[in-house]
This record gives sequence, structure tokens and C-alpha cells, in this order.
Amino acid sequence: MKLKTLDAAMIGVDAALYAVVGILTNLGIVAPVVGVVRFWPAVVVPGVFAVLFGPLGGGIGAAIGIFISDMVYPGHGNALLSLTVGVPSNFAGFYLIGYISRKNLNWRKTTLGLAAGCVIAGLITYLMIGSLIPMDIALMFIGVFIGSYLLIIIVGYRLPEWRSYEVASVIGLGVGSAIIGFGLWAYSQFLVLPLSFADWARNAPFYASFIWFVWTFSTEIPFLITIVPPILKACYRAFPSLMPIKKS
Repeated sequence: MKLKTLDAAMIGVDAALYAVVGILTNLGIVAPVVGVVRFWPAVVVPGVFAVLFGPLGGGIGAAIGIFISDMVYPGHGNALLSLTVGVPSNFAGFYLIGYISRKNLNWRKTTLGLAAGCVIAGLITYLMIGSLIPMDIALMFIGVFIGSYLLIIIVGYRLPEWRSYEVASVIGLGVGSAIIGFGLWAYSQFLVLPLSFADWARNAPFYASFIWFVWTFSTEIPFLITIVPPILKACYRAFPSLMPIKKS
């Protein structure tokens, strides 16, 4: 997949807008209990660019943008943490959104596959209850999967033209949130996490990764599924050539 001149230019615009909007809209809020991860409605920006200009445009722009925002106040200012957790999570998440949203998905196979994924994730989490994860954290984690599945079903039937995008948003953000959650936990085993509460800055317990996942996913998915589609629709009306051709 090669980048065209326009795509390269849009990566720069995506990165700049993502950084600026993120800095202006995070309101200084971080995840409760565990800290570090900021409130981040700015995901709307790379979400739009990923659909309009493809997976590389969305992924690379998001990766550069999050790094810039991490380095500028009120970001955490830790380049190593950004490069090992923030950058890869944003690249993977928005790459998948751009990639899957351009696919002409088989609705029946997609819903069955996602249902199977929810069941597997739920069983794995259930097996870890008590030994690695407290019951309340496990229930929140499982609830996110069930809620996401129901969301896809409802939106998919009410707005069939946005099925691919909604599935892409849930999968992409899910992968990105997982990288953030488990990446922060792994980082804390070796180094001190910035913007953390005292008990979580160093050697955070394993279940902290599930809290980071739930916080990231649950606070960002509403913006992706409610704000991005109207923006895309307006862009398609103004510039019909931007509407991607979906492939099987």
C-alpha cells in the first residue's frame, strides 16, 4: 500500500488536528483509580481521516498526533511511554478502523464471529476471577464486550450503510484499548508511570490493565459512533470522490 502525495499531506493535517483538539478537549481528566490515560474525545479526528484517506493515513496521523500531544502540557511528557504504548495503540487502532470500514462485510458472518469473540473473551476473563482479577473489574470488562456487541447489532440494523464503520470502530478501538491497558501494566513493572495515583505508578497489579481498557474504550467509543458518521456524511456530500469503494 503506497502513500500518494495527498495522503502524505493529510497525515500531517490529521496529526496536527489530533494533537491540538486533544490538548484542548481532554479537560485535564484522567482515568479514575489508575490515572495516566486522559479523557480523549479527540479520537473523532483520526476516525474521520482513517475512513476518508485509508488505514495508513489514519494510523500514521494518529500515531504522530498522540506523540505530539503527549509531549505538550498537559500531556505526560514521557517520550518512552508514548513510543511504546501511545503510538502503537493509536496506529493499530485507527489502521484497523480505516481498513475494516472499507470492507463490504458479510453481516451474518460478522455478527456470529463477534459473538464468538465475546464468548471466548468472557470465558477467559471468568477463569481469571479471584486469582488475577477482582469480580467487579471482571464484570465491567465482560460488560464492555456485551454492550459493544449489542451496539453493533442495533446500529447495524437501524443504519445498515454504517455497518462496516461501526464494526471497524469497535474492533479498532478494542485493539487500541487493549494495547494501552496491557502496555501500561507492563511498563509499570519496570518504570514509573506518570500521571498515576501513588499506588499505581510502580508495579501496578495485573487487573489495572482491565481498568485502563474499560476506561479507554467506554469513554471513546461514544464519540466514534455518534460524531464521526455525520461528519463523514457531510464530507461525502461536499466531496463525493472521497467516498471509499468498499471491497469484499
